[in-house]
Amino acid sequence: MSAKLKAGILGATGTVGQRFIVLLSDHPQFTVHAIGASPRSAGKKYSDTTKWKMTVPIPENVKNMIVSACKSEYFKECDVVFSGLDADVAGDIEMDFLKADLVVFSNAKNYRREPSVPLIVPTVNASHFNLIPHQRHLHSIKKGFLVTNANCSTTGLVVALKPLIDTFGPLESVIVQTMQAISGAGYPGVASLDIFDNIVPFISGEEEKMEWETLKILGNINADGTAFDLLPETRVSATCNRVSVIDGHLECVSIKFKNQPPPSPEQVTRALENYESIANQLGCYSAPAKSIIVNPENDRPQPRLDRDNGNGYSVTVGRVRTCNVLDIKFTLLVHNTVLGAAGSGILNAEIAVAQGLIKPSGLL
Repeated sequence: MSAKLKAGILGATGTVGQRFIVLLSDHPQFTVHAIGASPRSAGKKYSDTTKWKMTVPIPENVKNMIVSACKSEYFKECDVVFSGLDADVAGDIEMDFLKADLVVFSNAKNYRREPSVPLIVPTVNASHFNLIPHQRHLHSIKKGFLVTNANCSTTGLVVALKPLIDTFGPLESVIVQTMQAISGAGYPGVASLDIFDNIVPFISGEEEKMEWETLKILGNINADGTAFDLLPETRVSATCNRVSVIDGHLECVSIKFKNQPPPSPEQVTRALENYESIANQLGCYSAPAKSIIVNPENDRPQPRLDRDNGNGYSVTVGRVRTCNVLDIKFTLLVHNTVLGAAGSGILNAEIAVAQGLIKPSGLL
């Protein structure tokens, strides 16, 4: 592609919106063309209205951009729109953009359960883009569509489960305990007196999301291409904790296979190491060289040491071993604001471009 597609960002002043801006700052396919935020930010220069929390400066091409209200009329020139909106407002706004025939990749939870909306983790179930023609038919639109990415903890879990299902067959049970970074709560997030010297063993709605989203992501499109069949025969139990880590969700996972006898830890490790996603096969810019990195050291993965593997797009797995209650247990780490949030939206968009689903309305 000789010129870049025009990208819009909704919720641009929030932490997910900021991550979108950073990841798009030197992207070869997309350039930030329009940014939207709340009415109190609209009409102001971006640098004057955002509390910047990234570890790199605000990109020069965005710093002086004027923030728009999150209305489709201000984004009609955009080829793709990335939404980092909070769920409290995302529903109506994203539907307005869809009805305006715009392409929307959402980080919010609002439409994840909608039968006509793909819930896609780009290194797991890109085949779910095949539902887009039905979605367009339902809304009488020609080029737009809405795709959501998953909850940040669900994302890491399904990346590790996908090659195991593909290689060894269905899972009977999945038990996962998470230790989730504070950045997953956004800004200002968790109060310092609640998280310093502490672990909070509850994150509202998180366990239910993991238990349900896993089944949709790892399921299939139904026979007539109009909805999704949830993954059958698999039960998922999640326990979610907030811990005093900035970025990187660590998850302890135990699984039981339907087919017995189960694979050995060595066989599981090989399946994880050999996994290649559609994003890799398409040569997408943000796709990591390895979707899953297996670290053999007995004390890995660790958030501070492993969260940036694959530029934050790889899931790191370690401690693969036999489970005395189920079959296999292991530990995984996902960068919750890259692959677990903004990065999923961007890599999903790259896949959609490669598959011809995004038709440029005008190239810069």
